[in-house]
Amino acid sequence: MINRVTLVGHLGKDPEIRTLENGTKVGQFTVATSESYKDKNDTWQNLTEWHNVVVWRYLAEKAERELKKGGLVYIEGKITHRKYQDKDGQERTSTEIVASVVNSLERKENKQFAGASSFPSAEDDPFVKNAAGAQSNTPPEDDLPF
Repeated sequence: MINRVTLVGHLGKDPEIRTLENGTKVGQFTVATSESYKDKNDTWQNLTEWHNVVVWRYLAEKAERELKKGGLVYIEGKITHRKYQDKDGQERTSTEIVASVVNSLERKENKQFAGASSFPSAEDDPFVKNAAGAQSNTPPEDDLPF
């Protein structure tokens, strides 16, 4: 059996992140997905669905750093349903996507190179120069992945 959801949509608001008493971070935000179709009268219709997304631990930290209202986001996770009591004591049900993957699909703008070509040059390559400024074909030792 599989419970897997993939969403690509826009954030309805900035993520709300809080820290639980035990130090664990949890975040919530909404994502809007849209589709267009022609109805039986040959008129275009737009349908928008809103999804409640929950992120835990490092994904909550990542969401807080990288996601902003209106931004395009890629989400993978699972559908969950939970019951809770609202402030008036009424029992409510919530359907949420508990994310296991969160990636911003927004372009990252580097202000240092604003107006420059979007293609990197040799000066952008961290392996071209070492700390003394001399040319090198090997990465600095502290950048090795092992």
